[in-house]
Amino acid sequence: MLLQSLELRDFRSYHALDLSLSPGTTVLVGANGQGKTNLLEAIGYLATLDSFRGANDAALVRDGCEVAVIRAEGSRDDRRLTIEAEIHRSGRNRMMVNRQPLRRARDLLGALRVTVFSPDDLELVKGTPASRRRFVDDLAVALDPPFDTRRGEFDRILRQRNALLKQAKGRLTDDVAVTLDVWDTKFAAAGTVIGECREKIIEMLRPELSSAYGDFAGPTRRASARYAPTWSDIGLASALAASREHDLRRGVTTVGPHRDEVDLTLGGDPARTHGSQGEQRSLALALRLGAHRLVTDSTGSPPILLLDDVFSELDASRRTGLLAHLPHGQTIITTAADVPEETDPDLVMQVRSGTIHH
Repeated sequence: MLLQSLELRDFRSYHALDLSLSPGTTVLVGANGQGKTNLLEAIGYLATLDSFRGANDAALVRDGCEVAVIRAEGSRDDRRLTIEAEIHRSGRNRMMVNRQPLRRARDLLGALRVTVFSPDDLELVKGTPASRRRFVDDLAVALDPPFDTRRGEFDRILRQRNALLKQAKGRLTDDVAVTLDVWDTKFAAAGTVIGECREKIIEMLRPELSSAYGDFAGPTRRASARYAPTWSDIGLASALAASREHDLRRGVTTVGPHRDEVDLTLGGDPARTHGSQGEQRSLALALRLGAHRLVTDSTGSPPILLLDDVFSELDASRRTGLLAHLPHGQTIITTAADVPEETDPDLVMQVRSGTIHH
């Protein structure tokens, strides 16, 4: 989809905004705290119904207001497309596509695709395994929207199994054993599907990750990724059986896709412990750009690329490499510094106190 306009009403710092966007590269310039990231957040919300900054819905509504509205107009496959989100501080939100209300959030999947890079993405490399699992799962949904249903089913089974373990209070009675057998069978089946899909996604991502990292980091250490489930050698069903006693003592499920790791390496070394800050940031960006390329190849059209404060995250040589290899399509970049000469944007706008100046 190509976004042509963005309208905000009482969203974050914006009382009212009507913004026209370039089909190429748009750069938003402004000091910190002026509202640049809020614009990217609004676009990202229309694609995912979530804030990439981790904010809850109430935080997205301007102070003193009860409802925020985000509306974007654009085109996809040469047809007009309007997406609108009505976000309530309390109560149920409403989404519409071409003025038609959506009954389920997953009906929105694929209507608008975005790739977002923000300074917080350093957590993809340095943070917990959960952040890397979510990255892979979100990419799986972008490539195959029905994966969202499979992920939801696995999460439901996991909650049920954990509830049973907690209720058992460490005692394996006959009734608990019979019920646990049922949930173990369901868990193993659903979890194996999740694991197989993640493995496939990582195999597809690996060459794109290596290429993207090399584009702006240069011929230094090769970047790679590997899905590393602890249960892969014996299978999830056997791993569950082996951990049953331990799970009962802990009252939680200790093995499965919800505990798996995605190993990120640079030159064969763990990136989390053996990468410099610059290398780690470059690797996080390469993950996003590699995923961007996969989605572009899979869908035939590039997602909208949203780069938040990317220039401050890279040194001069890596910034030059990134700009030389920006993917084709619509890109929106925010920066608190001067626009680098290599950027060659189609449109530059100044952001000051929640207002836009051309």
